[in-house]
Amino acid sequence: MASERMRAVVETMRKNKNSTPADLDIEQRRKGMELGMQAIVTPDDISVEPVDANGIPCRWIYAPEARSDRFVIYFHGGGYVMGSLHTHEELMSRISRHCKARVLGVDYRLAPEHPYPAAVNDGLLVYEWLLAQNIPAGNIMMGGDSAGGGLTLATLLAAKNKSISMPAGAILFSPWTDLTGSGESMITRAEADPMIAGGRDGLASMASLYHGQTAASDPLVSPLFGDLSLLPPLLIQVGDAEVLLSDSTRLADYARKHGVRADLQIWDEAPHVFQALPMIPEAKEALEKAGAFFEELIGSDNTIRE
Repeated sequence: MASERMRAVVETMRKNKNSTPADLDIEQRRKGMELGMQAIVTPDDISVEPVDANGIPCRWIYAPEARSDRFVIYFHGGGYVMGSLHTHEELMSRISRHCKARVLGVDYRLAPEHPYPAAVNDGLLVYEWLLAQNIPAGNIMMGGDSAGGGLTLATLLAAKNKSISMPAGAILFSPWTDLTGSGESMITRAEADPMIAGGRDGLASMASLYHGQTAASDPLVSPLFGDLSLLPPLLIQVGDAEVLLSDSTRLADYARKHGVRADLQIWDEAPHVFQALPMIPEAKEALEKAGAFFEELIGSDNTIRE
């Protein structure tokens, strides 16, 4: 059952969604997202350090309890056209705290200035850079929310195509895995979704800016349609009140059919990427589960895993 706090937040989100003009351009959307996340401030005890990873600007974000031998590569959401390390810094700080790991936030290139495959290329370059620091793949997790969740999967597929070792696992928050918009929740959750303006049409406009001349069904654009075999274990968290619900449920089904472990966790009445809302108890519970998943796969001892 949803908490009263989450229900109140969702109601506010729904009012904001209904009052937001549908014809905002990309720059207006970007500014709106940045302004909307300004109230969520990164705690003072979090360390934040810029770093260049194979030419890709990134940011180390880690809590005092983060260990120096545990890492999460994180891709922010924003439909491949907006979002930044600024909008997701506080969320990454909580991931670091719950996973007791250093988080490497990736400032990958955005569309329409840099359409596919720019983001996937950036993700792969960052993963290769971290491996080149003599960090075993088994000490690394990948993660992301929304488009960042899809980018996580696409980066894993790109790494597999190059025969690069897989990380220990991946944590996916409301991942956008199907840019063709074919999931049934695009229809069944259209009224319930309090966040994604325009539903399928709104997502389609961002998708077209991202995939450009490449088919939306290409596996590195929509990893739901890829060969998921040999991918590492996946933790998939999604809300029941979002149009992208089917992107998660189908991903879990397909991953399992390909022999991949996929832990699917669905929260009642929760909106898209509810983990980014530190004021609701469901966000804390979700990140606790993510931390437990991380601990299970990487372990609590000091052994560097190959």
